[in-house]
Amino acid sequence: MQLHARDHDSARATAPHAPAAPPVPAISTRGLVKSYRGPDGTTTHAVRGLDLDVHRGETFAFLGPNGAGKSTTIAMLCALTRPTSGHATVAGADVLAEPERVRRRVGLLFQHSALDPDLTVEQNLRVHARLYGLRRAEVRRRTAEVLDLADLGDRGRSPVRTLSGGMRRRLEIARQLLHSPGVLFLDEPTTGLDPHARARIWEHLRSLRDRHGSTLFVTTHYLDEAEHCDRLAIIDRGRLVAQGTPQGVKAEIGDDRVVLRTGDDEGARRVVGPLTPPDRTLTVDGDGLWLRVPGGSSWIPRLCAALEAHGIAVHAASATPPTLDDVFFHHTGRSLARPAEAGR
Repeated sequence: MQLHARDHDSARATAPHAPAAPPVPAISTRGLVKSYRGPDGTTTHAVRGLDLDVHRGETFAFLGPNGAGKSTTIAMLCALTRPTSGHATVAGADVLAEPERVRRRVGLLFQHSALDPDLTVEQNLRVHARLYGLRRAEVRRRTAEVLDLADLGDRGRSPVRTLSGGMRRRLEIARQLLHSPGVLFLDEPTTGLDPHARARIWEHLRSLRDRHGSTLFVTTHYLDEAEHCDRLAIIDRGRLVAQGTPQGVKAEIGDDRVVLRTGDDEGARRVVGPLTPPDRTLTVDGDGLWLRVPGGSSWIPRLCAALEAHGIAVHAASATPPTLDDVFFHHTGRSLARPAEAGR
């Protein structure tokens, strides 16, 4: 029996399709560990068993306090230091087996400036481009492109020392884009900048993602910056304690935070205690008296009425949904926004 061309087409149309392969992540780690042995023989674990996936084209925040292991993680992912154990791939290359490929496929913005202040903007870019082996004509083209992207097209011949802090940071980001990296790592990109300059940097980063599909891996301890990322991971003392979308990790806590400021917070604790669920903890600190309950705003009239009946004046009352600092506190018992305070 012969099968005509249209029958072939029909057969192809009705044949079952193989399931599509899952997308390859831009960054993937499994059991990543970095340890250091001291002169006295003791071992310090900077990163402990990190399992992480970062999708292509997303802005990913790596959130944690100073000393949590953020910069050490970036050094391993950029093949600048070898993991003690575990496995990681970045931009399709293995950090242990293919470190040179990793370094050529990533860009890294250091926490502290690496620009030469005595060279011009264009000279700084050209030095970096030649280190990556770009040809002369390509250097000119890419320099013009990244300066335009950084909104510094009119400052090419200006010495770097004449630029503002925000301009220098945008220039450093532009420099890391010269070789068209698959993943751009930014270690605390807005540290030391004023709020206006910080906002400009984040406008710039969002533009990179939207216009070029860049994968951005950003370490930060600023909670408001992490809120605007696609997904985030929270690291503390080398361990990953939470990851997901900002809304998702906050939803895991669920309850609102009710805060009462009264004329007698300790007396208010004795009054409010019997009215609240037995599994809830009442805390008195610099904020006042607070607890976590579902539907926090519905509790405020009842609690205020009870306090006023006992002659305790209520100066202020509020109910707020969970924040990323609440997530950090939930997992670690410490505040990220105010690290000096405990028991919050």
